[in-house]
Formats: sequence, C-alpha cells, structure tokens
Amino acid sequence: MDEAFRDTASALVAISRSFYARGWALGTSGNFSAVLSQDPLRLAITPSGADKGELNAERILTIGPEINETDDLNEKPSAEALLHITVVLARGAGAVFHTHSVWSTILSSVHAPAGGVMIEGFEMLKGLEGVKSHEHREWLPIIENSQDMPALAESVSHTLKKHPDSHGFLLKQHGLYTWGGNLAQAKRHVEILEFLLETLSRLRVVEPKI
Repeated sequence: MDEAFRDTASALVAISRSFYARGWALGTSGNFSAVLSQDPLRLAITPSGADKGELNAERILTIGPEINETDDLNEKPSAEALLHITVVLARGAGAVFHTHSVWSTILSSVHAPAGGVMIEGFEMLKGLEGVKSHEHREWLPIIENSQDMPALAESVSHTLKKHPDSHGFLLKQHGLYTWGGNLAQAKRHVEILEFLLETLSRLRVVEPKI
C-alpha cells in the first residue's frame, strides 16, 4: 500500500464513519470512492457489504474502468461501482459519494412522478460548488432504481448529460449520489444536500394544509 493510496483510504474510512454516525449510511448501505489516477483510471472504493461504522483502511479496494479489475481477491467492490465510474467519466469528478438517508429515500419516492426535486431559496445552497446566491434553483433528478447495473449506469449517464448543472441525483427509494473535484468538496456536497433534503422533508410535515 503506497502512501498516496494509504492517505486516500484513511480519508474514505473517516468520511464513511462520519456519515454512518449521522445516519446517512446505516447497516451496510452507502458506497464511497475517490480517484487515485486518471491515466490509467484507478479508483479507491469501499467494498461490498461493509459496515461503514466499522470500516478500516485495509478493506478499501482499487478498481479500474472494468470493475472486476480489483487488486484484492478477498473483497468485492461495491455493487454500484459502475455508477461511480460513470459519474467520474461524465463529470470529471475526483470523488463520488452515495448515501442512504431517511430523507433522501422519502423525497425520492414522493417526487418520483415529477422526475426530480427542485430546491431553491435556501442559504445553504451556496455551499454547492459554483453557487453564489440563495436564489439558485437546484434540480436533483430522480432515476428509477434497478439491480441491472449496466442499464442503471446508462440511465445515470443519460441523466447527467440532460442535466449538466446538477450537483447530484437521487435513485428512487434508494438514496443520494453526489460528487466533487476532491474528497473535501464531495463531502461538503453530501452535507449540503442532505441538510436540504431533510429540511424539505420536515417542511412537508409542518406546512399548513390549505
């Protein structure tokens, strides 16, 4: 394990544990990756079936564009590794994070008929890269979930092309995907979007019914 990989693996573990503590990656849910090199493309990624609250750096894997190109025969990469590759290639991301919060799951179900969730008017939107005003309108597309990963990756690729300004997307009744140019930016995007999704969910409860 070289120093660069060790540092990245340690950072992914720290982030995974913090997201677990916040209720965003309970059980074995969620998966997190970071780009190690662009040419050839290599990602560090959390393994399949890992408890994110007990993860350690020795379990972090490296994969290439073909997700079976792993350096560890004892672990399998996340089942959704292909989606991480898709986002990296489509957005030039340096890190991709997928959380399973209660709030993202609720809204991805409620707003599925509309095809996405519009978020606007909140000061916290300014935490998203490139956003300068609370008046920003952030559209989070909602994609139908599937266990057919190549088909789902194709849907993700199509959605990212259709919505080039989006900072994330939701899988229906599943959770949030977001990304950033590096680990810190991706982590910030998770925190911002999870805050906003929780806010919208709670507002649905307290808003007066007319």
